[in-house]
Amino acid sequence: MQLNNNVTEFILLGLTQDPLRKKIVFVIFLLFYLGTLLGNFLIITTIKTSQTLGSPMYFFLFHLSLSDTCFCTSIAPRMIVDALLKKTTISFSECMIQLFSFHFFGCLEIFILILMAADRYVAICKPLHYTTIMSRQVCAALVAIAWMGSCVHSLAQIFLALSLPFCGPNVIDHYFCDLQPLLKLACADTYVINLLLVSNSGAICTVSFVMLMCSYVIILYSLRNHSAEGRRKALSTCISHIIVVILFFGPCIFIYTRPATTFPMDKMIAVFYTLGTPLINPLIYTLRNAEVKNAMRKLWRKKLISDDKR
Repeated sequence: MQLNNNVTEFILLGLTQDPLRKKIVFVIFLLFYLGTLLGNFLIITTIKTSQTLGSPMYFFLFHLSLSDTCFCTSIAPRMIVDALLKKTTISFSECMIQLFSFHFFGCLEIFILILMAADRYVAICKPLHYTTIMSRQVCAALVAIAWMGSCVHSLAQIFLALSLPFCGPNVIDHYFCDLQPLLKLACADTYVINLLLVSNSGAICTVSFVMLMCSYVIILYSLRNHSAEGRRKALSTCISHIIVVILFFGPCIFIYTRPATTFPMDKMIAVFYTLGTPLINPLIYTLRNAEVKNAMRKLWRKKLISDDKR
């Protein structure tokens, strides 16, 4: 379908065109990205090597950290490199690849957060049946469904993008390829495509957010029957999850559930959920989780011991 378009590459304006600000963007987001990689790789390594973190909650947390890493990587490296260049261009094919990977891992994160909420619901509200309902086979099947669902969502996004005719301007007022900025460049009526975009990405964000918040309300309400220690532990876990949900879904709903209009703050809001949330997630799940912190200490001690033996 690209052959029907006159545009073979796009110019990305990025966050700013000011040389000094671009250098500031480079430094800040390089640190953000390195912090994201370090935090998520630490969680992935800890869960993979620790024998005490074998419950379904940590199985889902492993996949959340994996999706966070890939989600951020689909945007950050190019954004960081582009901050050093005077003129930044991206080919049509690269733009479509970035669009697919960004939506794939973003949607995967949404589905994993839903699975984590379901896991906490079963653990707190159905404790006697927890091991039966959330067996290893069931968890693996749920994660596989999440990956397939994310693929379907991303393919729909690509189909919408490829259906847009580009025949004139090729300047994207953004720092990555997404459907909203691409809609502004299309030389055709995009009303129907915008409706499809809202019904796809917008609906996934909004419905998932409502489902998650309702599930946590039910969980928190059911805690009244638990012991003080049980309430404290469950509250600590659930509050961590709720913080992640609000930080991720708030900006996404703002961006994807409105008509094809752009605001000056859109790019900064996009920065928050593309780079900020993947960095914050590891901090929330480690600082508020005693089991993860203990497992990390043990992993660090093992490394020190092995280094001493050498």
